[in-house]
Amino acid sequence: MHPDPIAEAARQWREHGWAGAVDGMAAVTALMRTQQILLARIEKTLKPFGLTFARYELLTLLSFTRTGALPMAKASARLQVHPTSVTNAVDRLEGAGFVRRLPHPTDGRATLVEITDTGRRIAGDATASLNSTVFENPGFDQPDLDVIIELLGRFRRNAGDFGQPEPDPFD
Repeated sequence: MHPDPIAEAARQWREHGWAGAVDGMAAVTALMRTQQILLARIEKTLKPFGLTFARYELLTLLSFTRTGALPMAKASARLQVHPTSVTNAVDRLEGAGFVRRLPHPTDGRATLVEITDTGRRIAGDATASLNSTVFENPGFDQPDLDVIIELLGRFRRNAGDFGQPEPDPFD
C-alpha cells in the first residue's frame, strides 16, 4: 500500500510555510479524490446501460416528472448544469432511443425533452444497479453518512447552491 499522497501534500504545505492553508487544502483535495473514486464506481456501473452519470441524471429526472417531459431549460436548471450540457446529453440519449425532443405546446421558443418507454426501462434498471452496487454501500457507515450529508448540505447552502425551503402556509 502506498502512503497517503494528501498527507504528504499537507507535510509539504507546512514545510513551505503555508500552515494556515494545510487543513483546507487537505479537505478540498480529499473531497476531490473521493468524488473521483465514487464517480469511477458509478460510471463502471452505468457503462453496461450505455449511460454516463450526466445522462443517467437526466433520464432519472425525466422519469420523476408527472408527464415524463420537461423543457430543456428547466432540466438544465434542475440539474444545475449549463444548457449546453443538457443539449449534449439529450443528443446522446436521443440517439440511443431513450428520449425524444418535442415542440413545446405553448412556447414556440422552447423544446421539450421526453423520456421514451425504453428510456424509462433503462433508467429503472440503471437505478436498481446503482442502488445495489454504489448507493446502498457507498463506503461510509451510517453515522459518517449522516455527518457527511449534514456538513456538505450546510456548505452547499452557504455557497448559495440552494436556499431555505419556503415555510408551509398551512403549518
